[in-house]
Amino acid sequence: MKPPACRLYLITPSTLPDPAAFGQLLAEALDADDVGCVQIRLKDLADDAIKRAVDQVRPIIQKRDIACLLNDRPDLARQTGCDGVHVGQDDAPYAEARNILGPDAIVGVTCHDSRDLALAAAEAGADYVAFGAFFPTTTKDAKFAAHPDILEWWSAATTVPCVAIGGITAQNCAPLVRAGADFLAVSGGVWAHPQGPAAGVKAINAAIRAAQSD
Repeated sequence: MKPPACRLYLITPSTLPDPAAFGQLLAEALDADDVGCVQIRLKDLADDAIKRAVDQVRPIIQKRDIACLLNDRPDLARQTGCDGVHVGQDDAPYAEARNILGPDAIVGVTCHDSRDLALAAAEAGADYVAFGAFFPTTTKDAKFAAHPDILEWWSAATTVPCVAIGGITAQNCAPLVRAGADFLAVSGGVWAHPQGPAAGVKAINAAIRAAQSD
């Protein structure tokens, strides 16, 4: 099946008490429908714990030819063989991440609701920019609120891909798809799906395709 123009950017839960058990759920989710990228987002863990978790789940992702990114830490992304990193405005600067990972790695940058930050990141060479939060989210403390018109503006202004993030579910994603998001970053909408993560992936993709056919 041809991937949709807008694709799912799957973010892991912030804690993985049992990485091996999570790996099984992850495999089922990735095999359920299209996933363009997986970001391993682990918070408040020691470096060794992050490395062990990445070593469990990274091969599952890369075996399926899906990009595997680590959140925040370009140094650990390189050490653990990830395909790249996602950095926020309070993390390592883009230039530092690129210097650590090299020219071929994926480096994405959080830009909140700021056109200036997005333009600066794209000019510096970021592989994608992320806007949000578009909806209330329990995954993290969102200090910024974005509107779909920033996706419309970005899609018209540049060819650099954009990721929409923040409280996105199958029920609310249609305006973001129609506004031009290249990726929908989803965490709770998949992992907390009442029928399980595989059903969550299927639901998001079904919603994307429905929005694109409107």
